[in-house]
This record gives sequence, structure tokens and C-alpha cells, in this order.
Amino acid sequence: MGTPTTVAGDPGAGRGLRISRVPGQPVRRDAGGSLIIPLWLRRDGVFDADLALRLSPAEAELLHAQLCFALDDVPGTYSPAYTPDCLDPRGPSGPNGP
Repeated sequence: MGTPTTVAGDPGAGRGLRISRVPGQPVRRDAGGSLIIPLWLRRDGVFDADLALRLSPAEAELLHAQLCFALDDVPGTYSPAYTPDCLDPRGPSGPNGP
């Protein structure tokens, strides 16, 4: 590993561990079909390692749905009839849109 680097101006660069997405690195599929999310690990504000979160397609679909509900500010318990805009193939113009 090279010289440790700190991230200036990053509010999460303080004490402890922080995991974040690698800027400019897209989510990709590996040869087995898993989705790979490149991550950085920082310890006490200093870069420590590159990591990768590996998700099966089913895990990625579940995460996608959970993120959509969170982005729509829908609580953990919701109506099964509700579909957030990002999951509605019709988009914001569907029945849940403005």
C-alpha cells in the first residue's frame, strides 16, 4: 500500500471506520452474474483498503426496492399497493406520481 492519504473537508474523515463508494467506479457484473460495488475503507480518515460489496441479483433487487422506498420517505411498514416512482415502470406520471 502507498502513502496514507486523508480526505480534506470530508465530514466523515474523523475517527473510526468509514466505508464509501469509489467515485467514478460503476457497479458491474462479474462472470458469475454477481453485482460488484467498489468501495473504499478509511480508518481514522486515512485510506486503508479497496473493498467490493458482492450481491447476487436477488440481493441487488431487494436493495434496489429498499432504496426506492427510503428515497420516497416510506416507512419500514408500507401498503403492498404502494409502488415508489423508481419501481413504477410508468414513472412519476403513474398513479403514485404528482
